[in-house]
Amino acid sequence: MHKEHREIALKSGREESLKRFHPWIFSGAIKSIDGAIEEGELVTVRSHAGEFAAKGHYQSGSIAVRILTFADEEINKRFFENRILEAYSLRAKLGLAGNENTSVYRLVHGEGDSLPGLVIDVYDDVAVFQAHSLGIWKSREQIAEALTEICSGIKHVYCKSSATLPRSAETAGADCWLLGGRSFPITVRENGYLFEVNPAEGQKTGFFIDQRENRLLLQKYSRGASVLNLFCYTGAFSVYAAKGGAAKTLSIDSSTKAVTAAARNLELNINDVSNHRCIAADVFDGLRADNGTYDLITVDPPAFAKHHDALKNALQAYKRLNVRAIEKLAKGGILFTFSCSQAVSKQQFQQAVFSAAAITGRRASILHWLDQSPDHPVSLYHPEGDYLKGMVIKLL
Repeated sequence: MHKEHREIALKSGREESLKRFHPWIFSGAIKSIDGAIEEGELVTVRSHAGEFAAKGHYQSGSIAVRILTFADEEINKRFFENRILEAYSLRAKLGLAGNENTSVYRLVHGEGDSLPGLVIDVYDDVAVFQAHSLGIWKSREQIAEALTEICSGIKHVYCKSSATLPRSAETAGADCWLLGGRSFPITVRENGYLFEVNPAEGQKTGFFIDQRENRLLLQKYSRGASVLNLFCYTGAFSVYAAKGGAAKTLSIDSSTKAVTAAARNLELNINDVSNHRCIAADVFDGLRADNGTYDLITVDPPAFAKHHDALKNALQAYKRLNVRAIEKLAKGGILFTFSCSQAVSKQQFQQAVFSAAAITGRRASILHWLDQSPDHPVSLYHPEGDYLKGMVIKLL
């Protein structure tokens, strides 16, 4: 009998995680593969007893299969159309898709939208496609066509996958237009505020969309405040603070390009930027050079731990960074502090910040727990997707 895909058989009992809809199969769970298999190939997964369990994309490494479906169905353009329609419908319910005041949002968030290995962010009429697996990369044309057919307003699809795919001849030219094409940067709106975004050059897909709701919360605390924005990137927290009535803001980032973008975004939204400075400097150097104190500080560093081997050093880094930030806070000041490291749990992050506050000898109260915006959903069966954690703390 002809087999549609290569088949992978699991070791006894290893199908239990699939029955609980976990979307990954680890290499240690595999008993056998029927023949040579290529990276990114579609495979059918069967239990030790030979029963159908799932279909997904094979890849070398610890995570051997990313599951696309737990049903025995075809993986074709219609499949991707259905999944993208589900994702788009959710964003419409969230008030994002078709919103004149917000033209930037995440349309597909990997496992949270049952499409492991795929991220799609929308910037005005451009969808930025990012593949985190070779299987998704190989499906890029089907996905791009489905996007423009399903999602009203999307006319162009840009692929930005060079930083997220393994380097090989097959993935050469991973940053390119899949459909259409227009010039960058793009000016988008978020909650009515303007931001210039360059998907071709910026981090991730060009903008930190996951902080949208947290920026709104920070705005509420900003009236009359002096605000320090550390690791400011393109200055979105500073824009919200200024629009919230902050007396002054100081934005610091080690990237000159990021600081230039932050200054530009402040100019797009604020008539008088004389009290809103942007400095390119190492954050620790900037903190040492600045003698002032602040009413509100936001600390949003890059991921200090991209895997568990780096966890110990990452927790120490979070502690040192938060000590320095707390030392700069005026009495009664507010700290917005974040970790985007998936390997760091909420409890571990809380402990790092607790240790930092204890070192400074100041009383501290948690006002809010923060996480990623709802267009970055987390599958209940895949808690690993809950990567962004944050706290709002009052220091006395």
